[in-house]
Amino acid sequence: MTGTFKANNPYNTFLLLVYGILLKLPMFLHPAVPKEQLVDGFLYKELLKWLYPVIGGIPVVYSIIAYLLLYTQAISFNKMMNELKLMQKPNYLTGMSYLLVTSLFTEWNHLSAPLVINTLLIWVLEKMCGLYNDANPKRSLFNIGIAIGIATFFYFPSLAFAALVVFGLALTRPFKLAEWLMGLLGIITPYYFLLAIVFLTDKWKGYKLPGIAVTSPLFSQTNWAYAAIIIVLITAITGFIYVQQNFRRQLIQSRKSWNLVFLYLLVALFIPFINATHTFEYWILCAVPLSALLGAAFLYPSRKTFPLILHWLMVAFVIATSYFAR
Repeated sequence: MTGTFKANNPYNTFLLLVYGILLKLPMFLHPAVPKEQLVDGFLYKELLKWLYPVIGGIPVVYSIIAYLLLYTQAISFNKMMNELKLMQKPNYLTGMSYLLVTSLFTEWNHLSAPLVINTLLIWVLEKMCGLYNDANPKRSLFNIGIAIGIATFFYFPSLAFAALVVFGLALTRPFKLAEWLMGLLGIITPYYFLLAIVFLTDKWKGYKLPGIAVTSPLFSQTNWAYAAIIIVLITAITGFIYVQQNFRRQLIQSRKSWNLVFLYLLVALFIPFINATHTFEYWILCAVPLSALLGAAFLYPSRKTFPLILHWLMVAFVIATSYFAR
């Protein structure tokens, strides 16, 4: 499969759809009804309340929605990687890696608040990477801020991605106070309208703004899942080494974009530490930058056998964790 997705063939969009369905078949065979968590935002809770009477007793619909989100995220992130020329050549390996790594853990195939906001955060990352040559950065930063503000309505700890804007601006553009203020204004704007609605509807009394809790993340996984984590880390480190080896050959914009991907990974790794609920599904925010590194590990090795073995080893772990570790 790695050889097939190395090519920038438009038919790979359909092949990726089929590939994802085959990998994630257990999520359709054993659908799960999503449950509200303590740190889930009000928009996500409202979404679940709206879906429940519509879907009724057909939990597989939740799996279909989750898969459509995963597939569109894989395609959009892969498109971003190709357009920004972050790889040696255009390919579909990043999209393949995203569907593969999210298949390794059953929690990442459930409809959840972090899964929903991954769509927004991929868009934020793409816009941040484009700031280097943006003719109207103030407008883009305002829109980026609004997207992060809305994301917090689904999952409040995602406010940590404001750090992506701060450090991303310092990395990609010379300091201009007006641009920094536009990003901050964008984040505040959704809360301005939210509080205005709360005040006008006379729901001010007893209303509580969401918060965060500094904790040590805990999660319970099977031995299969722990082994899968080790395989993903080894592959990601391999991809990181190959990216570093090809770093100087890339354009300045591509190098800055890779630095933003690494920063995205650091923020995603930090978020579970400000999460009051200990479930593994919140680690799915790491899947986006990890899939970029996995894609590099599948693309750059000169010997085809190495990425082939890695790919089928991970597929084997998907089968093991899906069918034998339940």
